[in-house]
Amino acid sequence: RWHSEQRLLKRAKRSVHFNDPKYPQQWHLNNRRSPGRDINVTGVWERNVTGRGVTVVVVDDGVEHTIQDIAPNYSPEGSYDLNSNDPDPMPHPDAENGNHHGTRCAGEIAAVPNNSFCAVGVAYGSRIAGIRVLDGPLTDSMEAVAFNTHYQINDIYSCSWGPDDDGKTVDGPHQLGKAALQHGVIAGRRGFGSIFVVASGNGGQHNDNCNYDGYANSIYTVTIGAVDEEGRMPFYAEECASMLAVTFSGGDKMLRSIVTTDWDLQKGTGCTEGHTGTSAAAPLAAGMIALMLQVRPCLTWRDVQHIIVFTATQYEDRRADWITNEAGFSHSHQHGFGLLNAWRLVNAA
Repeated sequence: RWHSEQRLLKRAKRSVHFNDPKYPQQWHLNNRRSPGRDINVTGVWERNVTGRGVTVVVVDDGVEHTIQDIAPNYSPEGSYDLNSNDPDPMPHPDAENGNHHGTRCAGEIAAVPNNSFCAVGVAYGSRIAGIRVLDGPLTDSMEAVAFNTHYQINDIYSCSWGPDDDGKTVDGPHQLGKAALQHGVIAGRRGFGSIFVVASGNGGQHNDNCNYDGYANSIYTVTIGAVDEEGRMPFYAEECASMLAVTFSGGDKMLRSIVTTDWDLQKGTGCTEGHTGTSAAAPLAAGMIALMLQVRPCLTWRDVQHIIVFTATQYEDRRADWITNEAGFSHSHQHGFGLLNAWRLVNAA
């Protein structure tokens, strides 16, 4: 028998607490009002899986990287401005649309916790880069360069954009863009393949279909749709066979949207409660993939897609038409293989 002087030991539960003022409103991360209707990520954080060692790049209209929720995680090495041809992807003022889209997406992924400011990112330990390409004329060659920029530094490319969602446009990457996507999955990320996450589109009101979107229907991309906080397909959501999975975003005006960082020269708040659309869903998926890559950096681009298929959960929605394929997996044109679940993704990785 072992004998020793017995002393009281102090042990702390591995729970996460944040002082960020908007975190209680980030229902998609921890839904206190409707437990279970979130991405199930808090248990992952409690095990110190935060995306550390992974870099996500937001390909968009720029990233305001000096904002205090982004600056500590900003990766200048993975960033570039293709509109101005310089290394700094800082957004430029635009009275029409504000050019805040990329900054909002970046905050969803990697907003720094416990700094008493705004919100928390799903992969708050990851690095975040920006490629500014959507604030000016866009060519096939520019798009191709964006898809392969710093592809040994950037692991995941988050792309919340695509062709017009007018129900009439059939478009996608052209010759160089297609070649860049293929090259990325072959040579990117030290040969394991760049992960390209794309939004399925917001043309539901126009009966648009993401099968007509060449980015969404590419075999090289992870196509992400949206459900609202009640688990329903929002009014803007598109349907298509190429949908891989869905995650949370805003819905109609009575439902909550996504809280994240913002860029507003007039208000100067650096925070918004109004990010929505599949533009908000894709960065959440990119962040969850960053959590996967922290625990298993050697996952190939195909491994990531397979794990999403294996772990996505069916969500009850009267609009969803589920069909079981020959491999035994259920898929719908409304929700893909189902709702992303961070806990299941990380454990499967």
